[in-house]
Amino acid sequence: MAKIKLDLHDIFNKGRSIDIELNRVVEEAMQKRISLVEIIPGKGSGQLKKHVLRFLEQPEIKKLYHRIEKDDKNFGRIFLHFRH
Repeated sequence: MAKIKLDLHDIFNKGRSIDIELNRVVEEAMQKRISLVEIIPGKGSGQLKKHVLRFLEQPEIKKLYHRIEKDDKNFGRIFLHFRH
């Protein structure tokens, strides 16, 4: 199974850059028909994870993927599943 990994540690304090990278990775998964995207906002205070989840809940983004899975073993990781 092909997967894309997006680590947001380097751009955690750049709100616009985070949105651009999230858009890019969703588009890439759609174009390459990749079924799983792993997003790593990190553990921290949880604000970055909340930002990522708010982004993914936008109606125009939500219609592109199948489901979100929050890793129950690692708080700082989110899986985005696609059906193609």
